Amino acid sequence: MRNWLDNHKNDKIRTQMYYAKQGIITPDMEYVAKIEKLEPELVRAEIERGRLIIPANVNHRQLVPMAIGIASSCKINANIGSSALASNVEGEIEKVDVCLKYGADTIMDLSTGGDLDMIRTAVIKHSTVPIGTVPIYQILHDCKDKIEDLSIEVMLKVLEKQALQGVSYFTIHAGFLLEFMPHVAKRKMGIVSRGGSLMAAWMMHYHKENPFYTAFDEILDICAKYDVSLSLGDSLRPGCLADASDEAQLRELKVLGELTLRAWEKNVQVMIEGPGHVPLNQIERNMKLEKEYCHEAPFYILGPLTTDIAAGYDHISSAIGAAVGGWHGASMLCYVTPKEHLGLPNAEDVRNGIIAYKIAAHSADIARGRKGARDIDDEMSDARYSFNWNKQFELCLDPDRAREYHDETLPQDVFKEAEFCSMCGPKFCSYKITQKIVKEHGQEMIDIAG
Repeated sequence: MRNWLDNHKNDKIRTQMYYAKQGIITPDMEYVAKIEKLEPELVRAEIERGRLIIPANVNHRQLVPMAIGIASSCKINANIGSSALASNVEGEIEKVDVCLKYGADTIMDLSTGGDLDMIRTAVIKHSTVPIGTVPIYQILHDCKDKIEDLSIEVMLKVLEKQALQGVSYFTIHAGFLLEFMPHVAKRKMGIVSRGGSLMAAWMMHYHKENPFYTAFDEILDICAKYDVSLSLGDSLRPGCLADASDEAQLRELKVLGELTLRAWEKNVQVMIEGPGHVPLNQIERNMKLEKEYCHEAPFYILGPLTTDIAAGYDHISSAIGAAVGGWHGASMLCYVTPKEHLGLPNAEDVRNGIIAYKIAAHSADIARGRKGARDIDDEMSDARYSFNWNKQFELCLDPDRAREYHDETLPQDVFKEAEFCSMCGPKFCSYKITQKIVKEHGQEMIDIAG
């Protein structure tokens, strides 16, 4: 429990950024520093600078603090949520359990069907990691699915309610302005963001500016009160390779940079959401542009998917892009499951998406040269070379799957001590052959090298 918050109940602003600017290292900062193997003062300074956030709503008391930023390890988010066609609280809790078991760093509840408040309350209560939402989904729900009935009053009421429940970060689509519509019209696939499309519908109905943009100061006041971080949404992210890095996407990114500075003035933590479909050769440029336009606020990217034809395997296509994005500076990777573009993910899809993205994030940390990132890989190499099967399973990102595959052909316990697997068998194992050569000709090998 984060009991230190009880000592600050009278503070009108209780955000990590507020305390960082006062020179105060909070217990949450100290915990993050320990986990990330960083100096507490560095964590505080990075939060003050805006390059690192600790999304931790003051009402999510069982939350275990975590950090998102270039100074910390690369994180992953897992999306869960019901739909109008499939709504079940127990199913969402099962997905939360899978997220926690396999190592999601944050979870977004993107529910659009069923009792949204009940689902969200259950998810937050069950989770020890930060929960994010896209509030426009509930706003639309509360407007009886009539986007034209959206008002700033309804919008702020929903935000306050979710903040009281313990949501640690909101994705809001405040950077999509009415003036960008001509750029959208030129696209192959228009708007693929659900929140972005709803904002477009509202703006075109009234021919008025985006209400999330006009009410941004009021939104910031709510976030500052509960320490809800903002994930500034990419309403105009490309939904296909043809639209990647176009004028619509980049114009919105510049506005997100302006909103970031306004949020920091009110001590609200910010991260920036990034593109969805981007060719491999454009990913590095996208990472650099976000850093430039958004003042080095943490970048939170969806994929990006590096091809449009991998339906059923988009978790692989996107993990390739995510690894490259993480290598070039993205701070958190939003997973994609095999069901992307096809249907609502189940618990097994969540598992597959998480593992694909754990691979991507870990690969990014190694590529960045993050201290200690490769240690576990070196341990795995030692375990493999010594035929320590149980240690290999233990070190895997998904120990259950590794053991399952090994045991498909060699299930007996005696084979956990074997110096071979079913791939090479006892006669053709390269490790065993190499060990025999070293044992018999070790000095001779050294002499040849000399």
